[in-house]
Amino acid sequence: MRTPAPDSRPVALTIAGSDSGGGAGIQADLATMAAHGVFGTSAITAVTAQNTRGVESSHVLPTGEIEAQIEAVTGDFAVGAAKTGMLATTPVIETVAEYAREFDFPLLVDPVMVATSGDRLLEPEAERAYEDLLGEARLATPNADEAEVLTGIEVTDDESAVAAGEAILETGVDAALVKGGHVPGETVRDTLVTEDGVRTFEHPRVGTEATHGSGCTLGSAIAARLAKVEPLETAVEGATQFLARAVRYYYDVGEGHGAVNHMVPLRNEASRELTAEEVQAVVDRFVDADVSALVPEVGMNVAGATPYAESVAETAAVEGRITRTLSGARPNRGVRFGASSHVARFLLAAREFFPDLRFAVNCRFDDDVADALEALEWSVAEYDRDEQPDEVAATEGSTMGWGARQAFAERDDAPVAVVDRGEIGKEPLVKLVASDPETLAERALALEGEVSR
Repeated sequence: MRTPAPDSRPVALTIAGSDSGGGAGIQADLATMAAHGVFGTSAITAVTAQNTRGVESSHVLPTGEIEAQIEAVTGDFAVGAAKTGMLATTPVIETVAEYAREFDFPLLVDPVMVATSGDRLLEPEAERAYEDLLGEARLATPNADEAEVLTGIEVTDDESAVAAGEAILETGVDAALVKGGHVPGETVRDTLVTEDGVRTFEHPRVGTEATHGSGCTLGSAIAARLAKVEPLETAVEGATQFLARAVRYYYDVGEGHGAVNHMVPLRNEASRELTAEEVQAVVDRFVDADVSALVPEVGMNVAGATPYAESVAETAAVEGRITRTLSGARPNRGVRFGASSHVARFLLAAREFFPDLRFAVNCRFDDDVADALEALEWSVAEYDRDEQPDEVAATEGSTMGWGARQAFAERDDAPVAVVDRGEIGKEPLVKLVASDPETLAERALALEGEVSR
């Protein structure tokens, strides 16, 4: 008999409807809680027949069954936080509000009142019942349409979002997060309003309509973090970052627009070791083949991004770069995450246009390399740093984004190589990119072979 090794985790509770399509409701909540290392429990309020195309039917459970679920969970588990989703009717909202008065853990209320189409989902009596529930909550997370239902204030900008948030505080809720996903603009701005002040969380809007379950996912991410005893602002900040990545790397499932990817952080974390090993394997091939002919004066680096990388810290590279020595091309140190700045930032910028690109290497560029690129008949793009606007050159880290736009924008397929002609006093370089490490290595060795002929 083996010795048991129990895994103790914080517990969160979702009181919401079921989504048979798996993208929203309790399915999204439980997946998101699991992704945050939290044990998820549930009290189902309604059963819906829906998929990526829409809701086909729904059935609200009797309040007695909802009460039984809440009592079963809270009577056994040490719940650290709870959140509500679809409550559907006045009796259900009132039932949850009665239990909320006795909760000794924070409650997040996502006031599901308005459909994506803009249609009101609740009768006026139920909308009024939400005010009592909000009075028992730590945080309310209405979108712009729901904030307008609650306050009568149309949310169109930062000022109106703050005004709506302040009006919602009058219900007795401790804080209001007015979500900006429904407000047009290139940037999504979520506004957190508390008695202590206002804080705005923003991220670039992702060009997709696959946002099914985004509200549920954000709410359950915040609840999970509150269950882990994170401060409210920290929980909201982490959850908004979580959602931005979940939307960008959405699940391409069903015949509709798809659903947000609740498992992105787990899969991304799980890929770190493999990504580092893949970068190391490329480096080993370069050392064995001695690619000294491609090593620039500033040194060569190989960068590999995790499948869902969004920052340099999620990109593995050679610490100290690869340099030319008397015994051939050699790495100065080992591979670690965050080791590269230049190549990693270029790779991340390239992924904004072609997200499947995961590996890159910088090589020297001169007439011999230019001739070799032409002989290989590869697709080559280029940019000249002397042509970048002054405001880009003056902003640290902006050159890579500007260069990537010159090289990758308005292309149907990613180029194999990107020539960076440098600027006065800077060495020109060529960067090779690929979706997998084997292809990157083969391309670099092919270029080295052509140069060394």
